Amino acid sequence: MKKNYLLFLAIFILAGCATTGGRDIYKPIPRPNMPGLYHKVDKGQTLWRISKFYNVPIEDIVKINRIPDAAQISSGQMLFIPNANVVKPVEISQVDFIWPVKGKTISFFGSKKDSLLNKGIDICAIEGADVLVSRSGKVVFCDSKLKGWGHTVIIDHLDGFSTLYAQNSSVLVKTGESVNQGQAIAKAGSSGRADRTCLHFEIRKGDKPQNPFYYLPR
Repeated sequence: MKKNYLLFLAIFILAGCATTGGRDIYKPIPRPNMPGLYHKVDKGQTLWRISKFYNVPIEDIVKINRIPDAAQISSGQMLFIPNANVVKPVEISQVDFIWPVKGKTISFFGSKKDSLLNKGIDICAIEGADVLVSRSGKVVFCDSKLKGWGHTVIIDHLDGFSTLYAQNSSVLVKTGESVNQGQAIAKAGSSGRADRTCLHFEIRKGDKPQNPFYYLPR
C-alpha cells in the first residue's frame, strides 16, 4: 500500500501547473461573444462554489476572466460565467474547502524558489498549531522522512480531489483513517526544506495541481 502512495506522491511532485496573465481583476471583462452571464460575487463565495452552482469548469471561469494565480475573488466582484447553466445548489459542507491553518500566505501557487515551482501555497503558522483537514476524506499517505517534504499527509476526498499537507512537525493520523473536515491531522512545523514554520498545502484534481486560492474562502 505504501509503495502505491509513494508513486502517488511522485506524481504530486512532478506534475506541472500553469499561470495566468495579470490584469485588474476587479474590473469586469467586456462581454465575450458567447453564451453566458455575469455573476456578482457574494461574501464568502469561492470560485469552486460558483463553478459548482453554474456547472461550469473552474478552469473556464479562470481563463475567460484572466484571474491571476496570486488573487482571490472578492465580494462585489463581477465575473463572466461562460455557458452558464444554473443547477440545484449542493450542500456547502459537501463541496467547500477550508483553510488548513491560520496565517499569512508566504509563497503562492506557480511561484519559484531555488528553481522549484510551487504547486500549492505555503502558509506561515505558529509552531505546533493544529493543521486541519480542509475537506472530509480518507488518509492515503503518511510519512515523516520524505526528502524536502518532512512530515507529510495526503487526504483523498473520494471525488477525484485530494489535498497534501507537508513540512509539519508531527502527524496525528494513520494511513487508512477516515477524517472529518476541521479535524486536526498534524502539528505545524518546519520539517523538510522549510526554513521557517509554515504549512505547504496543495489541492489536486486527479494528478493536476489546482490553485488553492480558487477553492479557499477569502
